[in-house]
Amino acid sequence: MSKATLALADGTIFEGSAFGATGEATGEVVFNTSLTGYQEILTDPSYVGQMICMTYPEQGNYGVAAADDESDRIHGTGFIVRHHAEAPSSFRAEGSLDAYLKAHGVVGISGVDTRRLTRHLRTFGAQMGIISPAGTAAELVARARALPGMEGQDLATRISTKARYEWTQTGADAWAEAGRLEAKAPRFHVVAYDWGLKRAMLRLLAEQGCRITVVPSATTAAEALALKPDGIFLTNGPGDPAAVVGARETVATLLGRVPIFGICLGHQILSLALGARTYKLKFGHRGANQPVKDLGTGKVDITVQNHGFAVDEQTLGSRARVTHVNLNDGTVEGIEVLDAPAFSVQYHPEASPGPHDARALFGRFVGMMERAR
Repeated sequence: MSKATLALADGTIFEGSAFGATGEATGEVVFNTSLTGYQEILTDPSYVGQMICMTYPEQGNYGVAAADDESDRIHGTGFIVRHHAEAPSSFRAEGSLDAYLKAHGVVGISGVDTRRLTRHLRTFGAQMGIISPAGTAAELVARARALPGMEGQDLATRISTKARYEWTQTGADAWAEAGRLEAKAPRFHVVAYDWGLKRAMLRLLAEQGCRITVVPSATTAAEALALKPDGIFLTNGPGDPAAVVGARETVATLLGRVPIFGICLGHQILSLALGARTYKLKFGHRGANQPVKDLGTGKVDITVQNHGFAVDEQTLGSRARVTHVNLNDGTVEGIEVLDAPAFSVQYHPEASPGPHDARALFGRFVGMMERAR
């Protein structure tokens, strides 16, 4: 393997070996604490503009399979691992992680001390970086420092669908549930704003008896309501929620007209529509082991998360109440609007491949639409 270097904007250098596609990668360097799900992570549109460090040392063990893609391509700009399996072992494997990265033109670096990198990012914060097979450390650090940060970037509009379409596919865990799930006949029509959605969440809505129309980010409230939806779904996505052009104004207009359910970026945009503010976290929450407490029931769910921004509770105002909090740092993980049928969560209840603690939230949304009829 050829050598590669990871350089951070603060001057820290990590040496490793190149794998995946040949070339360079740039982006915000973040870490994810999941033990499995590297393919779902790589294809999650919320990782646009980011290079992902996996804290678990072994990656690629079970290979890749088309059924596990959360979108039509890899969105992470680079992949940072301690070790990757060159020969995966799984009855489902259709190829190796290395070949998968090559096919999508994504650069990887292995042999990195990912524990040291994670501790560094936790201490000093997520930051811009570059992976390159050439150049001096000083040159690479200077280039990393020149990269634009995530704040102020409307990445969601950039990757949103360009035209609306219908979604009917079920089976959030398609490989395990194929042939065993019988989708309910559609009873509700849901309009989903695509700010970087994951396929699993649409499949779960379809399983709950929803016909889904996915619409572009720029769709106005009037255009969405003209589709006669029973509910509005606000999806996840990348970048700064406050920078998504027109989103907060659109959602503010929709509030009270039809039930609304938001996830991740959708949660942040719903909060912005209520007058709240968002802020960038030091290193974000990314992983499949984040504990979240339901303040109403006292129940704790283990959740999947992937976000670098959060809602400022002090600015939420009187129109909504906080329903869920993160037990690691106390940040807002869920809200409920008090004067309209709307709620949202910061984490990912669709959680493919898992855990599935919070999937009942899709049923809650369906119940809300049922009561609104």
